[in-house]
Amino acid sequence: MRWNAQSTTAEQDNALPGLATLNNLVRSVQTPEFAGVTFHEILAKSALNRVPGQSSMPFGWTVNPYRGCSHACVYCFARPTHTYLDFDAGKDFDTQVVVKVNVAEVLEREVRKASWGRHPVALGTNTDPYQRAEGKYQLMPGIIDALAGSGTPLSVLTKGVLLRRDIPKLVEASQQVPVDIAMSIAIFDPELQRSIEPGTPTAAARLATVRAATDAGLNCSVFMMPILPGLTDSAEHLDDALSRIKAAGATSVLYTALHLRPGVKPWFLEWLRHTHPELIGLYARLFPGAAAYAPEGYRRWLAARIKPLIASHGLRRGLEDPATGGVRSRALDSAAVAEGSALQAARRSRVRMLPATSEPRTGLPAPMSQVDGRSEGPVFPSLELGPQPTLF
Repeated sequence: MRWNAQSTTAEQDNALPGLATLNNLVRSVQTPEFAGVTFHEILAKSALNRVPGQSSMPFGWTVNPYRGCSHACVYCFARPTHTYLDFDAGKDFDTQVVVKVNVAEVLEREVRKASWGRHPVALGTNTDPYQRAEGKYQLMPGIIDALAGSGTPLSVLTKGVLLRRDIPKLVEASQQVPVDIAMSIAIFDPELQRSIEPGTPTAAARLATVRAATDAGLNCSVFMMPILPGLTDSAEHLDDALSRIKAAGATSVLYTALHLRPGVKPWFLEWLRHTHPELIGLYARLFPGAAAYAPEGYRRWLAARIKPLIASHGLRRGLEDPATGGVRSRALDSAAVAEGSALQAARRSRVRMLPATSEPRTGLPAPMSQVDGRSEGPVFPSLELGPQPTLF
């Protein structure tokens, strides 16, 4: 069945409410190649997105060729952004994917303007640029060409093994501008990965992509994000994960504990009730009420557990970001410094890292007793957290 024959319109009975609100909609497509997923093709008016000024990210600009993501990660904190289109943050986020079919051409025009400052641009901060749809739409090659050709440093964060297709192009780009690659691999247990990240490639496939990138000479980090309390925070799981990351040739590793933004928490907790009901009490203590971040006691405990393991495997820890636990790109951070960004310097000076405490004896009960009765708040109280681009 041909792709072009699968279009639907806002007037059809099966169309969702958000379809009528999509500006510059070209068509909506459903196809057996992507069963259960609808692609809404739009003509974007702009490609570059400016990161809010209060964000602590080391980049000021992003490009997101897709909205929504068929990777369907239950914990993804980009989910609430889909509600801006009158879609829901649950199933619609996984199955109603907006595609900016002209994003590369628009980006090319934007970065060729004399006013463009060649600021570092991050890809993959909202939804994955190498999700399954990229195999059909092939938007990333044009995006990479536009950025590198204009002298703009770039970073790519993905769970997608389609990255391998573009390794030669990324290598070529790295001869012109700083390029950073990061592979997100949070779940190393195959059964858990299929349950909570049902649309993603396996951890083994992603590690093989890391190896392919590093063998080609690219700097490739691994983001162990998020670490899930009671599910992926055991010493055994972390040690095995870090061993495999090291073997894949990753240059550094970054981690952070789960956080549950408004709009994500109900979706995640519903999954937890169905799959791991024994952990409901634990998560109620860690994320009471509207709390989005795991409490300080748990995060200190996690840091004390994982940092020695990172060191023992001979891995570097990536430059840590105070809001998310790690998203600072070494090459892009250096590029920002080189261009004399006063804003970047101001952001770094605001960060006050708190020392990690010694690890409790073993297991979860100790950190749980630490958080009972304590006030909820981020590990970095000196930094006011603003809206954060997603990592997953």
